[in-house]
Amino acid sequence: MPTPDASATGRTALVAGATGLVGREILQGLLADDTVAAVHVLARRALPLQHPKLAVHVVDFAALPALPRADEVYLALGTTIKVAGSQPAFRAVDFDANLAVARAALAAGARRIGLVSAMGADSQSSIFYSRVKGELEAVLDGLGYEGLVVARPSMLAGDRESLGQPERGGEKLALQVTRWLRPLIPRNYQSIQGKDVAQALLRTVPVAQGQQVLLSGAMQP
Repeated sequence: MPTPDASATGRTALVAGATGLVGREILQGLLADDTVAAVHVLARRALPLQHPKLAVHVVDFAALPALPRADEVYLALGTTIKVAGSQPAFRAVDFDANLAVARAALAAGARRIGLVSAMGADSQSSIFYSRVKGELEAVLDGLGYEGLVVARPSMLAGDRESLGQPERGGEKLALQVTRWLRPLIPRNYQSIQGKDVAQALLRTVPVAQGQQVLLSGAMQP
């Protein structure tokens, strides 16, 4: 696919995980942003989407090629242990693939990075899922980016069916509970739309300095 032309004043962004609930919204936001000149998407397969600013690169995340130059990178790769089939397979996506992109993007000139993590991420957690998320946050913080923005959403809400993804029972339940009891639930624990997480990252990453953590309540509209 032809590489879009980036003007001298336009930003260039790189997105990994653009087929997911949050990644899809990040991609759409970047394409609609007049200050973004080019968007490079890393994916395992071609996307059914064309846009003058968009270049899709079909890659193997376990053996990434040199990446195109970018100003900022968004990491939205993620799965579940149930879908992945095992803890090692889950870690290969949520930790290894994201870290590989972060390192390759830094080498390609990216200076700011946004990560879709999860509420409860903690490198010392006894819960495997939360520990992997926290370990990735910690490693990214040490890579040398000028700005790192970590989004820690609670249960995500959105249309997974349109993405060809299996429905996640926990997310569906959390959305129902939030609808019924929203005034009683602290904002950090309320279910949050994927588009709201994306918008929070899109606002914050381009101007980020140092590390910033966005808790779920702060990303609620």
